[in-house]
Amino acid sequence: MGHCLSCFYNQTNADVVTSPNTENDIAENIASNETPNLMTSEFPQEEPLLQNNENHINLYKPKSFPAQNTNRVCSASENSADVHDIQKTYSHSEKSKAFYHNIIPSIPRTMSSLGSSEFKVSETKINQLFDQYKDSLEDAILAEGIENLCNDLQLDPDNFKILVLAWKLNASQMCRFTRAEFIQGLKSMKTDSVKGIQLKLSEISNNLKSDSEQFKDLYRFTFKFGLDVSTGQRILPSDIAILLWRLVFTNNEPSLLEKWLSYLEKNPHIRGIPKDTWYMFLNFCEFIGDDLSSYDDTEAWPSLFDDFVEFENDQMNQNVSKTNIIIQD
Repeated sequence: MGHCLSCFYNQTNADVVTSPNTENDIAENIASNETPNLMTSEFPQEEPLLQNNENHINLYKPKSFPAQNTNRVCSASENSADVHDIQKTYSHSEKSKAFYHNIIPSIPRTMSSLGSSEFKVSETKINQLFDQYKDSLEDAILAEGIENLCNDLQLDPDNFKILVLAWKLNASQMCRFTRAEFIQGLKSMKTDSVKGIQLKLSEISNNLKSDSEQFKDLYRFTFKFGLDVSTGQRILPSDIAILLWRLVFTNNEPSLLEKWLSYLEKNPHIRGIPKDTWYMFLNFCEFIGDDLSSYDDTEAWPSLFDDFVEFENDQMNQNVSKTNIIIQD
């Protein structure tokens, strides 16, 4: 904005030998309180360096310093060299104005506009999508609405991707999506349409094949998802557990899975699966070999695993005995 009056006054005392008349003029101005006001029209006003519009802010640059104001600051007319320097400085500023117009880009009003190309989820669209499938009597998507959603997604209700969808919505129970779960879930998935859900489910399902931590989170969610929270259920019924184990391991089935599920089906006295057994089965599949030879029953495994290993070893011993008999015959 240029220099203040006191700066010019001090510079004049240091570099310019003022005349007696100049000193008298300054004294008279001070006595009569006629010190020039920097905010008046006697001094240069600001003009926008960049044109203003509703999406951008202005940069300002002072106009050329008027010749009549120059005499107020440098009061001695014989100090023409100093006046020339000041006029030269502001003349240079005017010449550079065209340069700034061509080089300096418009400055966004907010930094958020720099990422305007990123997809923005519409909560209004999500609400409209929810209303399309929600129950007529309850503000939730129930079994019929979920079936309609599956049809639009071109997926069967027992498809692995529907389990992934429930996981991403953090659904509290099967066959029920609340409005809050649906809105927050689709926001986290960054989509607000059926087509967008299809694309996201395919992307997430592929990532789960290699992301063990994400799969572990999905696996643990599945146990909670299968419980009937309305009755305060804490143990997963064996028939539901078998269905969910097959479903959650759709893309990365452990070699022991079919043996394990077959054991549960052959032993109907096993009526339920506690949470710790469900959680530990994932570790069991990771650390125990196909032949169960590395299993140590002294370690802190659930007792159901001890029974399973014993059953499988008996089956293998019986098979070995049968093989020996056949060979002898």
